[in-house]
Amino acid sequence: MSIEENKKIVARFWTAFSAADIEAASSLISDDGFTWWIAGKPGKFPLAGKRSKAEFFDLLKGVAANSENGLKVTPLAWTAEGDRVALEAESYGVFGGKVYNNFYHLLHIVRDGKIQSVKEYMDTMHANEVLCGQ
Repeated sequence: MSIEENKKIVARFWTAFSAADIEAASSLISDDGFTWWIAGKPGKFPLAGKRSKAEFFDLLKGVAANSENGLKVTPLAWTAEGDRVALEAESYGVFGGKVYNNFYHLLHIVRDGKIQSVKEYMDTMHANEVLCGQ
């Protein structure tokens, strides 16, 4: 697939994610060996570590269930080369009356028209405080 096609796949994923359209988001992710990795130390930040597709969508459903109006992720800047699509993004949501507004660097690997893996870097302290209550 071309770099532009890979960027479009990633853009469609984040549009579906922001709309809490789990079925559409899931259709853009590989069923074979997909991983989603979140920065941080698992012992100090419960969201940190590597997840399979099923584990990631369980996490996503939990986020959706605990937000007041969902979690919107807005792409800010893109860089792409080969099968790698890097995205800078900002999120906004309200959880338990607390505003969650984080900034991310997300590295997507896209193969055969599907997202194969994602590495997510963010302000883990802010996420831990708002999303995990710690």
